[in-house]
Amino acid sequence: MIIKLSVNDLSFRYHSTDVLRNLCLEVGDGRIVSVVGPNGSGKSTLIKCIDRILLPQEGTVSVDRCDLAKMPRVTLAKTIAYVPQNSLRVFPNTVFDVVLMGRRPHLGWRGGSQDDEIVWAVLRLLGLEELALSPFTELSGGQQQKVLIARALAQETGIILLDEPTSNLDIWHQIDVMDVIRTLVRQRDLTAIVAIHDLNMAARYSDTIVMMKRGTIVAAGPPGEVLTGENLASVYGIRANVRTSEDIPFIIPLSRIPVRSGKGRRI
Repeated sequence: MIIKLSVNDLSFRYHSTDVLRNLCLEVGDGRIVSVVGPNGSGKSTLIKCIDRILLPQEGTVSVDRCDLAKMPRVTLAKTIAYVPQNSLRVFPNTVFDVVLMGRRPHLGWRGGSQDDEIVWAVLRLLGLEELALSPFTELSGGQQQKVLIARALAQETGIILLDEPTSNLDIWHQIDVMDVIRTLVRQRDLTAIVAIHDLNMAARYSDTIVMMKRGTIVAAGPPGEVLTGENLASVYGIRANVRTSEDIPFIIPLSRIPVRSGKGRRI
């Protein structure tokens, strides 16, 4: 396996609160890697540290053996694309203009005909061509998410980071967005790292699952090796049946495991 991205001894803290602790991870080229774990386990923080939205206190992140901390911002933007959980900014732009923003690392704010062609190609690929002149703010949540993915693709990077790309979407749009990600990874030989809550969705679409708890990696590997009853009990505190269909594990939650208080009582 060719290592595309390497995380070595990464630690991040907010003031006195540790979020990531000496985390190490290697990601192969052309794969979908899902990062899963309970709320507060550090999934989104890891994604943001890789993209240097957050700056870790210790450790390094490398792409193709190049330390990202030593890369100029423009070079980093040509290397890694980031798709946020949702758009915090209200873009008063058309869909075309939002996707065109992805070309900024290559030519600054002044685009040319080649950039327009790349944007149109990405819009066609994601089935957004008919929405090109529509205001971004008037789209549904699923459509907006696909536009943000299109913007990331327009950057023409080898790695794409996605923070909860299926959050707040109905099941049709969840499958649609994940199908798009898988198709793009296969067709463009991308490496996609996805922070996601839905374990069954992660199992269906991932080559590798990284399971986190309290800022550390508990397990990493193929879905069938990571999504076990033992791991779900220790990381999520639930009892669950894990079954397999077409070599893909799927999880049936049964109950939570009662937490013992400091005096030994179950609560």
